Amino acid sequence: MTTTSSHASTVPPQPWPAPRAGAPLRAEVTVPASKSLTNRYLLLAALAQGPSVVINPLHSRDSQLMLAALEQLGAAVEHIKDWEHSGVAAVRITPIPHLDGDLDLAEPAPRAEAPEPHIDCGLAGTVMRFLPAVAALTGRRVHFDGDPGARARPMGAVLHALRDLGVEVTGDGAPERGEEGWLPFTIHAPTGITGEAITMDASASSQFVSGLMLAAARMPHGLTLRHAGDAVPSLEHVEMTCKVLSQVGIEVSSPALHTWKVEPGPIKGFTVRVEPDLSNAGPFLCAAAVTGGEVSMRGWPKHSTQIGRRWTELLPAFGASVTKHPETDATVTLSVRGGSLRSPGTVDGTAELTPTVAALAALCPGPTRFTSVAHLRGHETDRIAALVAEIRRLGGTAEETTDGFEVLSPVTHGGLVHTYADHRMATFAAVLGLVVDAVEVQDIAATSKTMPDFPALWAGMIDRTPDGQP
Repeated sequence: MTTTSSHASTVPPQPWPAPRAGAPLRAEVTVPASKSLTNRYLLLAALAQGPSVVINPLHSRDSQLMLAALEQLGAAVEHIKDWEHSGVAAVRITPIPHLDGDLDLAEPAPRAEAPEPHIDCGLAGTVMRFLPAVAALTGRRVHFDGDPGARARPMGAVLHALRDLGVEVTGDGAPERGEEGWLPFTIHAPTGITGEAITMDASASSQFVSGLMLAAARMPHGLTLRHAGDAVPSLEHVEMTCKVLSQVGIEVSSPALHTWKVEPGPIKGFTVRVEPDLSNAGPFLCAAAVTGGEVSMRGWPKHSTQIGRRWTELLPAFGASVTKHPETDATVTLSVRGGSLRSPGTVDGTAELTPTVAALAALCPGPTRFTSVAHLRGHETDRIAALVAEIRRLGGTAEETTDGFEVLSPVTHGGLVHTYADHRMATFAAVLGLVVDAVEVQDIAATSKTMPDFPALWAGMIDRTPDGQP
């Protein structure tokens, strides 16, 4: 499978005029499946002992990169357009054969003749940080690289941990003597994974923890992982990893603070349906808040490990009202109605939601301080620097701080918002464009990372309210 991206092209992207709402919105929207859950389930399916089916997977650049990488490692992928006549797509994964520690094999199969896999990570953190441990389980020499921007994303914690587990890590980006590691690098564990406990500093990304935990059940001794450092950012994502491991029958526990233990054992084939992406729901829900309108979303899970569940707390803090209407035992229809937009003063630890929340802050009359988000400097771009620069570009005042940034005064005019090949920066600009004239998004195709249909969904939301009438 091949993937494409506008960011790899030598042709500059055409600016996208962000539609202005012109009136309070009245719309019901549907967002695609969760990227975080999709890629976790796909990876676990590739580690299982029999075929698995992931229903309603996200179709985006990140999920395509994950599927292509799993195929490189030996898994088989079958796309199903209509799962059991439900009208919903699915993917069937036949797992990677002959994994290290496979309980069903009397002896490992020869691998020398197989070509060495080359994994294209693109800009996907879930590929570059989740798959090195899986690559080590195959016993093959596996090469990792990605987009130019991915080479600036820290990898040292994962690569140092794998070395502590007996894995060879080489290549131009391999760390030496405690230095940070980066793409490109090569993973090789010809004698298997030998360790069973590690201590690592995951202060830069929770993906460092999740990536090792997801592969740990197939390690000969499982894994006990302890985080040593500042608080783990986006701890909700580690909680998500623990939940999906339990869903597929893996025993996982947390015997102490910031310590996780995954027991070794087989992963049986499974069938699972992926939730909507609650992070990607954010721009659409914020559209109601900034226009004083109302936006509803069906299928909102009553209980979720996604950090996007925090929208039900964040939006009221900015003056919107949130109501939930029961649908099933597991879901509700979430409705957001805009009120008088106001700043809550301080917003703490919003992780991947931060660029969208920053759009709210950049339209508020009062200042907003974002704290506990320093790790955003290592995302698809340095999101803190990018947000400060773009708010200033549109006439607002913003300053970086040690652990985040402050929005001191709102944006005052339109202009071309730079996206830095970052999907969250593109949707940040789209929210501003709802109420600020002449906002243009430098590269709306950046949204293909997690939501390829974003431009059409965004325009459809606005078109459902012609002339501001419900």
